[in-house]
Amino acid sequence: MTWLATERYGLVPAPGGLGFVHDLLNTRSAGRPRRPDLLAEVASARDWAGAALAAWAGETGQDVPAVALGEDDLDPLRDLRVDLHAHVARPAIPLPEHQAGVVLRLGSDGRVRPEPRGTGWRALASVALIAIGDAQAADTWRRLKTCRNLRCEAAFFDRSRNNSGTWHDVRVCGNPANLRAYRARHRSEKN
Repeated sequence: MTWLATERYGLVPAPGGLGFVHDLLNTRSAGRPRRPDLLAEVASARDWAGAALAAWAGETGQDVPAVALGEDDLDPLRDLRVDLHAHVARPAIPLPEHQAGVVLRLGSDGRVRPEPRGTGWRALASVALIAIGDAQAADTWRRLKTCRNLRCEAAFFDRSRNNSGTWHDVRVCGNPANLRAYRARHRSEKN
C-alpha cells in the first residue's frame, strides 16, 4: 500500500483508514523543501485519489469506490482539505459541517460497516468522514497533527507515548526552531 502524499515527506502513515485523511492533508504544498499540491490539477488529483483509495481499501478491507474526478471536483475537495487541516492544526477551531453519502451495511459476520457513497469529490469526502469516525471511536483522531513549523505544516501521526509531538520531523523542523528559541533566550539574558 502506498500513501503517495504522506510518503513524500518521509512519514509513516497513520494506522488503518485514518491513513486516508493523513494522506489527504499531505496533498497540499507543504514541507521543507516545498512539495507540489497534488490537488492542483485533475491529472495529479486522479493519480493521488487512485493510489489513496487503493491503500484505504487495503487497510480497511472495503471495496474501492469508483471515483472519476473532474475539474469541478477540485475546489470542493481542496476546501475539505483546508477545513480538515485547520481543525487538525487547532482542534479548538470548530470544523465546518461537511456532508457525504454513507450507507450502513450489515456484513455476513454480523458487524455493521459504513460504506462510502457518492461520485467525484463527494466519494472521497465520504471515505474521509468514515475514517475520521472510525479514528474517533478508536481514540486515534487526536494523534493526527500538523507540524508546528509554519513554513512546513505537514500532517503527521503522533506516535509519542504522551501524544506530545509537535514537529513532523525534529531534525528538519524541530531543531532549527529550538535553536532559534535558545538563541533568543540567550540574547535576552545578556541584555
